[in-house]
Amino acid sequence: MIIRGIGTAVPPNQVEQADAALLSERVSGSSNNKTGLVQRILRRTHVQSRASVLASANSNQPLPFYGNESPSTAARMVEFSHHATPLALAAVARALTDAQIAAAQITHLVTVCCTGFQAPGFDLALIKQLGLDVGVQRTHVGFMGCHGALNGLRVAQAFVEADADAVVLLCSVELCSLHLYYGWDPEKLVANALFADGAAALVATADMCGFGSYPTLLASGSTVIPNTEELMHWQIGNHGFEMGLSPQVPEAVASELKPWLERWLKPRGFSIGEIAGWAVHPGGPRLLQACANALELQPDQISESQAVLREHGNMSSATILFIINRLRYLAAPGPCLALAFGPGLSAEVALLLMP
Repeated sequence: MIIRGIGTAVPPNQVEQADAALLSERVSGSSNNKTGLVQRILRRTHVQSRASVLASANSNQPLPFYGNESPSTAARMVEFSHHATPLALAAVARALTDAQIAAAQITHLVTVCCTGFQAPGFDLALIKQLGLDVGVQRTHVGFMGCHGALNGLRVAQAFVEADADAVVLLCSVELCSLHLYYGWDPEKLVANALFADGAAALVATADMCGFGSYPTLLASGSTVIPNTEELMHWQIGNHGFEMGLSPQVPEAVASELKPWLERWLKPRGFSIGEIAGWAVHPGGPRLLQACANALELQPDQISESQAVLREHGNMSSATILFIINRLRYLAAPGPCLALAFGPGLSAEVALLLMP
């Protein structure tokens, strides 16, 4: 499967970390002796700015939607219904332009999201507003967390392997800022400090005449790290979706990552040392550095992941496509490994060949 084009999009308004600190202190109910901890958590994320569909360019409040009381999940989903489709459309339009493929050519639509649910969903809105054929085959990958786009890639690959004429549009949209947590919980404060909004899309085909000219998906893999179910979770509560993120996650991932990747890569003809590019999902700076240490990566091999985290924050499943998009413009042809994690703990990888 070749990736003919990629497009990314973020909301127009940014939340700088200084403003995020004031908001986080207010919604966490932190007292003076806890303010320092909130500020340290924000600094340690290495995030400089994040985009949010809730941010207003004309307000002194970074996210005016969040007042003195935590909004209900229903109210947050109303905001999702307003904002998800326009952001998805922006990313898709760029992907189609990049691929030089018309919307009418799309045969399969794969959507990815873990931050909002509605039926009909934004997949049907994309069909209507893009003018896709009403017979386009739809698949939704939902609630799989930060690695969801890699699951979506696997679905896309299955479609093009089954039908050489398939033209697959994959779109991930995540509005993480809808789920700002109220209250004092250090794990959820970390999530408040990291997550942001963004969308990414790609167009994929089985047209092998493009082999060598476009990123090519060679294989994908998955593993679950035993006895780690409690370390990361994503649950629907009465006041938004609630993230649990244990500080033990980096250590748990690092202990299993290298042995598993070595076993997975070997039958595919590669070793870890032969991977030319790394798209490691920056779940947070500690997790990113733990992966780099475990795999003995050089600083420049995670620099694109660090840049996306610094400039955009963690946009959940859309993030990995932002990184892959940056890597394809670097002068480092060869095998690239995309790597992301999610509740379970589970890891997903995609082996790509860059032009």
